[in-house]
Amino acid sequence: MSADTADGGRLTRRQLGRGTLALGGALVIAPLPASASATGGATTLRHGSPERAGLLPASLRQLVTDARAFLGPSPAHPWYAGAVLLAGRGGTVALHEPIGMAVRYRAYDEKTDTGVEFPAEEQIPMAEDTVFDLASVSKLFTSILAVQQIERGALELEGRVASYLPEFGGAGKQDITVRQLLTHTSGFRAWIPLYTAPTYEEKLRLIWNEAPLNPPGSAYLYSDLNLISLQLVLEKITGRGLDALLRDEITAPLGMRRTRYNPPASWRPEVAATEDARKPWSGLDRGLVWGEVHDENAFSLGGIAGHAGVFSTAWDMAVLGRTLLNGGVYGRARILRPESVELMFTDFNTAFPGDEHGLGFELYQHWYMGAMATPRTAGHTGFTGTSLVLDPTTDSFLIVLGNSVHPVRGWRSGSAPRVATANALARAVPVRPRHGRTAWFSGMATSTTATLALPALDTSAGGARLRCALWWDTEPRADVLTLEATTDGGTTWSPVPFTTTRHGDRPQDHPAGTVTGWSGRVWHRLTADLPAERQLTVRWRYTTDRLYVGRGVYVDGPRVESTSGVLFDEARPADGARIEAKGWSPSAD
Repeated sequence: MSADTADGGRLTRRQLGRGTLALGGALVIAPLPASASATGGATTLRHGSPERAGLLPASLRQLVTDARAFLGPSPAHPWYAGAVLLAGRGGTVALHEPIGMAVRYRAYDEKTDTGVEFPAEEQIPMAEDTVFDLASVSKLFTSILAVQQIERGALELEGRVASYLPEFGGAGKQDITVRQLLTHTSGFRAWIPLYTAPTYEEKLRLIWNEAPLNPPGSAYLYSDLNLISLQLVLEKITGRGLDALLRDEITAPLGMRRTRYNPPASWRPEVAATEDARKPWSGLDRGLVWGEVHDENAFSLGGIAGHAGVFSTAWDMAVLGRTLLNGGVYGRARILRPESVELMFTDFNTAFPGDEHGLGFELYQHWYMGAMATPRTAGHTGFTGTSLVLDPTTDSFLIVLGNSVHPVRGWRSGSAPRVATANALARAVPVRPRHGRTAWFSGMATSTTATLALPALDTSAGGARLRCALWWDTEPRADVLTLEATTDGGTTWSPVPFTTTRHGDRPQDHPAGTVTGWSGRVWHRLTADLPAERQLTVRWRYTTDRLYVGRGVYVDGPRVESTSGVLFDEARPADGARIEAKGWSPSAD
């Protein structure tokens, strides 16, 4: 079952900006140093307060409230039967909370579209250490294992897959590269039903005979076949099974004791149940899937597959996330070099805007990362209701593990709980005012227009200039901040061009009077020349669409000067002249 849901030519300036290193034939950016503890090892996790993590407690409480809402109709059925939520920053896990039920339904009644519940005494609530079928989040482990082999020289990023697996090269696949498998630009279609082939050899033959849907490198198309093929490469070059590689190269070194393929029967009471798997909605008739992999192809491959099959807990996934944010090390155990992690978090799909992708990791995807999304934010989702989001910009991490196909996959659509929790964690990272005690904040509502207007000013003396501090992070192109002015009391508005300057960088002109997208999550200095008018009102207008938002917009310390002197200074308002805010609010964060 496919999860929720190219070649980029030259590497971007961002990829080359801090120098390049050779790694398995690829160019990568030189990494920032790994976060280290006072004892000399890299940062490890511990539970702690929101304040210790540098997070706002109210926003973390809202995260849980928002997640709980999806235990009810969303809109017709619960999005998940339950979930385990884990969020933190740096080395502190500030939130680790189970909600709902790990095992609730014994079957699905398709005639009434209802779940048939176990007796109350047989239902199992979620716990902090509940084990989940990660579904496609498993792809991250396969990707890490591949990058390890690139480090060791056993695998080349730009090497042809057929050079490792000659049988793979048939049906037009001879030029597909390892990188194209990792970035979903190989040309494979989304999936094929391997489970219909009765033997392992016949399943392989389906892959060998599969022709690309698109010429390799010409398009992005998410496909399970990419990571299944990568599994076959890894097993060929190492002589070990994927389960042994996972254990020896990742989980054992990091102490991830509850992460593995094919959990033993003794784990079953601690595993979240998934689907009542029956045709026609499932490819196989299996009944309630509980303690075994949900994905049909992974199940037919013995539970061990490159695209799905790993089971884990929220804490173990946080350890993996912390390892990557540390630059590949956790405590004194290193599984990747820092430059390898940078490679995984580097966008190779610059030719396909909107489908940003590192090696295995998806990047900058608002549809599930919500306001945590930045060009450097990395993560993945799984069909069963799981997700991992890592934001190196704020050193924050979010794990949402849910059983959203319990009792049936048709009850769940979209990624609303993932977005809601990510928005709350993004909001929990404070933005300190640039001047004084508060700054104006646009909020993070969808489908809204928020305005922040200065009082009417007489700029007729000429030479008027607006200055303020500006901070913005919005969904690119969809959500826009506009600086505009009116001379007729608001009947008509015209854009005001302005310039923004980030500390240490050159000024950036905004001739259309707008900004959108990513600004680095730092304050910029805004300056704008204003026209000479008797009655000039200037305002910021922030508009959002109905889908997703970024972290929002902050304006601090607006001041207008002209040749005649100071016309407006928010810090020292004269004659009761104050800013008119609609949808904006003062924020101290």
